[in-house]
Amino acid sequence: MGLLPGLVWRQVLCAACAVILIDYGSSFLQPLKRSQQFQTRSALKYKTNGRHVLMTLTDNDQRQDVEEKRKEMIPLASPLPEGTMWAGQQEVEIYDTTLRDGTQAESISVSVEGKLRIAERLAEFGVHYIEGGWPGSNPKDKEFFERAKTELSPEARTKLTAFGSTRRKFKKAAEDSQIAALVDSGVDCICLVGKSSDFHVDKILEVPREENLAMVHDSIHYLKGLGKEVMLDLEHFIDGFKSNPQYSMSVCQAAVDAGVDVLVMCDTNGGSLPWEVAHVTREVRKMFPEVRLGIHCHNDQELAVANTLEAVREGATVVQGTINGLGERTGNANLCSVIPNLQLKMGYHGVGDKLKDLTSVSRFSDELMNRSPNPAAPFVGASAFAHKGGIHVSAIAKNPLSYQHIEPEEVGNLKRVLVSELAGRSNIMTKVEEYGLIGQDSDLNVWKERSVQILNKVKALEKSGYTFEGAEASVNLMLRRSSDMYTPPFAIQDYMLQIWDQDVDSVMRFSDPSVVEPYYFHGSARATVKVLVMEHTCNEKQLLEVAEGNGPVNALANALMKGLVPTFPVLEELELSDYKVRILDMSCGKSGTSSVVRVMMDFKKSNGDKYTTVGADSNIISASLNALVDGLEYALIGELNCAVDYDTEDGRPRPSS
Repeated sequence: MGLLPGLVWRQVLCAACAVILIDYGSSFLQPLKRSQQFQTRSALKYKTNGRHVLMTLTDNDQRQDVEEKRKEMIPLASPLPEGTMWAGQQEVEIYDTTLRDGTQAESISVSVEGKLRIAERLAEFGVHYIEGGWPGSNPKDKEFFERAKTELSPEARTKLTAFGSTRRKFKKAAEDSQIAALVDSGVDCICLVGKSSDFHVDKILEVPREENLAMVHDSIHYLKGLGKEVMLDLEHFIDGFKSNPQYSMSVCQAAVDAGVDVLVMCDTNGGSLPWEVAHVTREVRKMFPEVRLGIHCHNDQELAVANTLEAVREGATVVQGTINGLGERTGNANLCSVIPNLQLKMGYHGVGDKLKDLTSVSRFSDELMNRSPNPAAPFVGASAFAHKGGIHVSAIAKNPLSYQHIEPEEVGNLKRVLVSELAGRSNIMTKVEEYGLIGQDSDLNVWKERSVQILNKVKALEKSGYTFEGAEASVNLMLRRSSDMYTPPFAIQDYMLQIWDQDVDSVMRFSDPSVVEPYYFHGSARATVKVLVMEHTCNEKQLLEVAEGNGPVNALANALMKGLVPTFPVLEELELSDYKVRILDMSCGKSGTSSVVRVMMDFKKSNGDKYTTVGADSNIISASLNALVDGLEYALIGELNCAVDYDTEDGRPRPSS
């Protein structure tokens, strides 16, 4: 069946609009009153067995009991908005649009191979829909859907969704090439985007409003006739509803009449507030109680997650978002925050027990999109459960929930204790236990006494320019070196550097190929290093090595490796993956060319393990060498099993008897 005859259709629309106006009156046409905005936004309480419970944290013996109570609690907003669904009454479905909307983020590009791998990972994670792209818009997405037919697992293929727009104006859906591309993608579910704001229909799409309604109806009707599940992304719906609710509702009605499965309300500009999203969702649910509602929020005000959760509270059951919040401009609703909030705080099933894989999914996506993970990301960031202040660390040692709203393991993350100038003895002792160092000394009190000295050293070093928060390997070595039981695998006695350059004209270097090539590809520095190497027999040997490099740090590294690799061949597989230099401010007492610089080096082992070391000095070579030595020494932990006597006449380490 085609579209209803024009006269009949117009009569239906007029009747629908009249019903809307009678039902809701002038509330559509006026902003929400302030009292209406806030009357349902009271503080979150918890209800268990009909009683409000105040959670208190006591000793370790009660920790498990408290945690079990927390998991049993059901969030209860007081007062409840009329008609709000209780958590668990109707499950929320997760619709991931990382592979389409997420790739619209600035500087983000992912290959077809990468998209296939991410899609498979998302399917394993348990999301319900995976939007693979827009097959009618570019060759990459077309190739993705073609390869997905044979390269994705059956589970991933059943979750795959294709995205596209409604038919072109004044054209039949069956004759529209981009509609045909959606059908040819081979997926069972198609998500269409259609205009739902009168402003965009009039000024951007530039078609009569009735034609836009026909475009929506015709496109959905055609795809439903082919047996597809169809969602409609109502573009600019929240804004359109606020300015002209009658027209926005008429777009919904056209979609419902055509058999749409899900109406997805979009806050496309990301400018709406939570109570506005809640109000609009409530009104749409009243009008279309039998239709599944979805929500699609952008993060231009840092409210995408909050707006999404508000929509769910008011009845939305399909949640759209992206892993790590990627998306155009400032991004989309971050599923890495939405999903754990839905499950842990609101009682929905979400992805079930796969929630423990959330952090790994986040980092997997970042890796394939060539992004550095955001350490401050809630739930999945490296700093999400990192504790720095001494008082905090002391408290979480007694009960982790004292400064954590959940256990990090619930989302696959880890608790971390940082060592810094703000640390206390608890930070040091936590690290000693974490690194398994207590067994190296028979008396635990030895480490407790030593922790004071280590803490003082940390504070002195940070005052001089060091920072240990991101340099776990250097912290590890500092603790080991404080123990009489630790054997350093090597020690530099002294070194000398020679640097030469035949052309000091920086302009010539970059403009004359005959000068640039020698500068970049021939040695411009020579390092001579005297190093003591501890052999596996626990005997030391002194070596003098000379090597050249394209700079002083490279020359030092080459000379060190020349002396160490014969004894420790494992170093051949060690990779220096990043080298960062930062000039510190006046707080270290120096400025200009005498400024203190901080060097951070990232290393990667052959097994994929990564770690970071730090050095700081007014001499950039010394700062770099300190970080380099830490990086090499950390890679050799466990390579030797010797005790060393440091108390010798010449100060050189000797194997103890």
